[in-house]
Amino acid sequence: MMRSLWVSKSGMEAQQTQLDHISHNLANSSTNGYKQSHAVFEDLMYQNLRQSGANSSEQTQLPTGLQVGLGVRPVATAREFTQGTLQQTSNTLDVAIQGQGFFQISMPDGTTQYTRDGSFKLDSTGQIVTNNGYPLAPGFTVPREASNLTIGNDGTITYTLPGQTALQTLGQIQLATFINPAGLDPKGQNLFAETAASGAPQTGAPTTSNLGSLSQGYVESSNVNVVQELVTMIQTQRAYELNSKAIQTSDQMLQKLGQL
Repeated sequence: MMRSLWVSKSGMEAQQTQLDHISHNLANSSTNGYKQSHAVFEDLMYQNLRQSGANSSEQTQLPTGLQVGLGVRPVATAREFTQGTLQQTSNTLDVAIQGQGFFQISMPDGTTQYTRDGSFKLDSTGQIVTNNGYPLAPGFTVPREASNLTIGNDGTITYTLPGQTALQTLGQIQLATFINPAGLDPKGQNLFAETAASGAPQTGAPTTSNLGSLSQGYVESSNVNVVQELVTMIQTQRAYELNSKAIQTSDQMLQKLGQL
């Protein structure tokens, strides 16, 4: 009887983990470049009470066995890197990626992290940075007198100087891709870090090597489907209630045994 209590306990904990993911998705439904995630579960080991194929007599074998499962546990977080909707803005430094790829961000410790959030700004020195002040790699500094800043679909950044009509080229934004983006480590602040599971980044110019193109004046919104999350929340709540009901039923049966 105690087995069912522990099995139901693991089920309630699993549904709580699922609800944590749903809440996180809904909280970030307006976060630029956010990618929705959900929990992945696996069943626990089984108690083998009767082995399949065991001899039931000298000439016969059991066609099926008797195994009792011990519950469930969360095993992974799956993240969906599908394209988010592009929203138009009035900021010339807002850039959205259409297709595969991540912007490369230089961190204070010298490492590189990656993001889909292209809402960039200029710092006090004219350097293109994220909302947290981290520079866009490999580093772009816009001259103070520059005007008509343009970011092409291929990532080329151009501008004009006062009294001149010729375009000046500042550089070209490089994107990075991973063979397994789901293996990236989310660090917060819309940033991901490379891991052994994600593989090494492959970098290149936008629109080349299956990399996406850039759209200036747009940001990529979250790919969270709010309606889907609400439906999943209802399913999670019902599963939690059923596991709770199983615990109550086990308790009632134990109570009956105690009255004998």
